[in-house]
Amino acid sequence: MIVQKFGGSSVSDAESIKRVAKRIVETRKAGNDVVVAVSAMGDTTDELLDLAHEVTPIPAPRELDMLLTSGERISMALLAMAIKSMGHDARSFTGSQAGMITDATHGAARIVEVTPVRLREALDDGAVVIVAGFQGFSRESRDITTLGRGGSDTTAVALAAALEADVCEIYTDVDGVFTADPRVVKRARKLDRITSEEMLELASSGAKVLHIRAVEYARRHGVTLHVRSSFNNSEGTIVYDPSRLPEGATVEESVIAGVAVDLSEAKITVVGVPDKPGVAAAIFKIVAKTNANVDMIVQNVSAASTGRTDISFTLPMADGERALTALSHEQEAIGFLSLQYDDQIGKLSLVGNAMRSATGVSAGLFEALYDAGINIEMISTSEIRISVVTRADSVHAAARAVHAAFDLDGDDDAVVHGGTGR
Repeated sequence: MIVQKFGGSSVSDAESIKRVAKRIVETRKAGNDVVVAVSAMGDTTDELLDLAHEVTPIPAPRELDMLLTSGERISMALLAMAIKSMGHDARSFTGSQAGMITDATHGAARIVEVTPVRLREALDDGAVVIVAGFQGFSRESRDITTLGRGGSDTTAVALAAALEADVCEIYTDVDGVFTADPRVVKRARKLDRITSEEMLELASSGAKVLHIRAVEYARRHGVTLHVRSSFNNSEGTIVYDPSRLPEGATVEESVIAGVAVDLSEAKITVVGVPDKPGVAAAIFKIVAKTNANVDMIVQNVSAASTGRTDISFTLPMADGERALTALSHEQEAIGFLSLQYDDQIGKLSLVGNAMRSATGVSAGLFEALYDAGINIEMISTSEIRISVVTRADSVHAAARAVHAAFDLDGDDDAVVHGGTGR
């Protein structure tokens, strides 16, 4: 049993769809049961979003989900047609027909249950199953929902878990998971294997090859992921859970698995905060009520003369305006002096499981940035990750410098076959 997921760049036009159909048929001919989750063609989702905002500045969430799910329905039907034209049975299903049950949150629904009854029936009849990714159905509201960006990855993993598939293959426009984004670092090297923990950190730090929710779901349900290119037959990257290796089996881990860059965050600085207990809690309670996801936090040392300090934190750029507005309304109650907003920042993250026991990683990172003339504004760490904030216009240069400093460069330039990495 193999679940395959094809992203928008893999089904961007008729020729691409036929190429994908040929790959699926080859997998079926090899004696495998095949279930496919498919994204909308190319940039269809972005185009539909643009169209919605031309009609109204604030589209109704329910109707926006109805609109956006049409992209995947087009892909699934065309792909099923292509497979049928090659003499093999194929049946396409929407998310709701596939039993993808979600909560009632429009635009960012979470999967609560998968009941693939119709899919099992189609598989028993010998058909290839094609499922529209990114979407589901809420029993609570009886409405169609979408899973948010990267939702087709999550759809594929959820199907693999529910159907107890042997592997979930995520097809994209690069040959696997690389030590850095090959669009940023030309000499990025493909990894044969990476732990799910490292992949989670890379995905949360800006790596686009896999969506973080899909990696979390796979790890929780024991799904093995195989990230591959839809443009060739090369072996890709296996994302595995070390705790699920056969007894006695070990895999040697590199100190550094990869470098990730994120340009989607902004920084808010709350200036002149009274340095007394409870103020930081009050600030972040206000931010939490806006549903903003705070990432890094830095508090300066209090100035003895004023008894005030500054608190800076990063959050997704899309959440910045809401958080600023909420904090401004409570300025008098909290007693801070002013707010500063900076959306010209970039985050660089260094990730590796063996960092737990390796020494000198921090020193090597900071020395590489110093040698490249790049200033660090914020620092955050976990057991297997070090993240720094720099200026947005220097973060790509920072990634290249750090990548080279830790000997991650490959012998040749990495190949990107098309699209944007999703």
